[in-house]
Amino acid sequence: MRGPGNAARSMFDPEYTCKAGSHWTEGGRIGDSPRMPYFAKLMLLIFCLVLLVESRKHRTRRWMAQVEVHKASPIYKKNHDMTKTRTGKTEQLLRVDDHDFTMRPAFGGPAIPVGVDVQVESLDSISEVDMDFTMTLYLRHYWKDERLSFPSHTNKSMTFDGRLVKKIWVPDVFFVHSKRSFIHDTTTENIMLRVFPDGHVLYSMRITVTAMCNMDFSRFPLDSQTCTLELESYAYTDEDVMLYWKNGNESLKTDEKISLSQFLIQKFHTTSRLAFYSSTGWYNRLYINFTLRRHIFFFLLQTYFPATLMVMLSWVSFWIDRRAVPARVSLGITTVLTMSTIITGVNASMPRVSYIKAVDIYLWVSFVFVFLSVIEYAAVNYLTTVQERKQQKLREKTFQAETKALTPQKQELMIVGTTEGRKLKSELGKSATWDFGRDNIGRFPCTCGIPSTKTMMLDGIYGESDTNSLEGYARGQMVTEEDKQDKIHLAMNSESNSSRKRGLKGHVSLRIMQNTHAIDNYSRIIFPGTYIFFNLIYWSVFC
Repeated sequence: MRGPGNAARSMFDPEYTCKAGSHWTEGGRIGDSPRMPYFAKLMLLIFCLVLLVESRKHRTRRWMAQVEVHKASPIYKKNHDMTKTRTGKTEQLLRVDDHDFTMRPAFGGPAIPVGVDVQVESLDSISEVDMDFTMTLYLRHYWKDERLSFPSHTNKSMTFDGRLVKKIWVPDVFFVHSKRSFIHDTTTENIMLRVFPDGHVLYSMRITVTAMCNMDFSRFPLDSQTCTLELESYAYTDEDVMLYWKNGNESLKTDEKISLSQFLIQKFHTTSRLAFYSSTGWYNRLYINFTLRRHIFFFLLQTYFPATLMVMLSWVSFWIDRRAVPARVSLGITTVLTMSTIITGVNASMPRVSYIKAVDIYLWVSFVFVFLSVIEYAAVNYLTTVQERKQQKLREKTFQAETKALTPQKQELMIVGTTEGRKLKSELGKSATWDFGRDNIGRFPCTCGIPSTKTMMLDGIYGESDTNSLEGYARGQMVTEEDKQDKIHLAMNSESNSSRKRGLKGHVSLRIMQNTHAIDNYSRIIFPGTYIFFNLIYWSVFC
C-alpha cells in the first residue's frame, strides 16, 4: 500500500505510470499497454477544444440565419412577444380562475373610474309620430382591473372576442329611455376586449339603439329638434363606479357621411351630470346631445304652395258673374274640399299633440280664406235677390200709380207708339222704369182692335199716318182682353230681338258691369291684401 504522499508523487513523477485497474506502478507500463507520452495527451486535448469551438460556430450560424429570415419576412417585422405565441390556455395567463370577477375591481375601496367614448356610425331614422330616433354606434369602455394583469417583456396587449367577457367583470352600462337596442351579431357578436399587461382594459361594442326624443312641434315644419342619448350604470352608484367622458367633447366622434333626408345635423356635443333615484341613490349619467334642423323645401312643395294656390283659386269667383250660381258654388266647394284634404294629409304624419303647430296656423288661416270666399258669394246672392225683389215691388207700385192717372185714350196712344204716346212714355220714364213682362201685360186697360199686321212696337217703328187709322175704329170693335195680352207680348218680343241685333257688344259689357255687386268689388282688393299681409307676418315670425 502507498500512502497519500506516494500517490501524489506518482501523478507528477514520470517514473510512475498507471496500471490497468487504476494502480500506479514503476517501470513505465500500465498493465500490458505501453506508456502514453505527453505529446499524445496534448494532441488529444487540442482536438477536444477544436471540436467544441466548431460546434459553437455551427450553432451561431444557424441562429443568425433564422434571425435574417425573420427580418426579411413581413410577418416578423414586429418584435416577438410571448403573449402572441403562448401555447398554453389564456385563462392561465390572465389567471381568471384565481379571482372572483363577480365583484368590481378594488371592491371596498374608492369608486373605479370608467372612461367612455362613442363613435356614431349612422343616424338611421327620426320618427315624429313615435317621437324617437334610431342610432348605430361604437360604445367603448376604459378601466383598470389589476386582476387581469400579466407579465410581458414588450408591454403588448392581448385581444379577445365576446367569449371572455362572460368570465370577467365589465361595466353594466345601459341606455336610459331606450325603447329597443341590440348588439350586432353578424357574423359573430361585435364585441372586442383588449387587455394590457398592467391591467388596463378596453371593452368595445357595436350597438343599434332606438331611444325616446322629446320633440316640440310648436314651430313645425320650421323647427329644430335636440335629441339626447343617455348612458348610465344600472347597478353601481357613484360610490362604486364613476362614469366619465374619457376625452371630454373629443370623446364623441361622428362619421362625416352621416346625413338625413329630412334633417340637417347641426352639431353633436357631450355633457354629464348626476341622476338621483329615491330608492337607490345617485348615479353618474352621460349625455350625447345632437341638434337637428328640418329641411323646409319639402314642405314648401307639398303643403305651403298647394294651400296658397287654393286660396288664390278661390278669389277667381269674385270675377265671375253673380248670376252664374253653378260656377261660383262649384268653385268654392272644390277649394274647400281640397284644403280639407291637405290638412288631413299633414296631420296624418304627425303625432296627436294638444297644441297648435306653425303649419296648422297657416293651413287653417288659408282654409278660413277659402271658406269666406264661399260665404261672400252667399251674401252677394242673397243681397242681390233682396234688392231685385224690392225694385220689382217699387216698379209695380210706380206703374200702377202712373197708369191710374192716365186717361184711356192716352193709354191706347202710349201702347200703339204714336208721337204723343212716346212723349208720354218719356215723361213717365222719368219717375219709373217700365217693365213689360208677362206679369205686367194684363195691367194695360185696353188695346184697340188693331189687326195683327198693324200692331205697333213700343219704340214706335211705324209712322204717325199708320196710327191715325185708329179713328175709324169704334168702341165695339175693341179686341178682347186675351187678344190684347198676346199683341202686347208679341210687341215686346219684337223689341227684344231687334235690340240684341242692333248692339250686342255694348249690351253684354253693360250687363257685366250691372251684374257686379259692390261686395265683389271690395273682395277683389280686401282678400288678396289681407292674405299677403298674413304671409308677411307668418314668415317673419317663424323663419
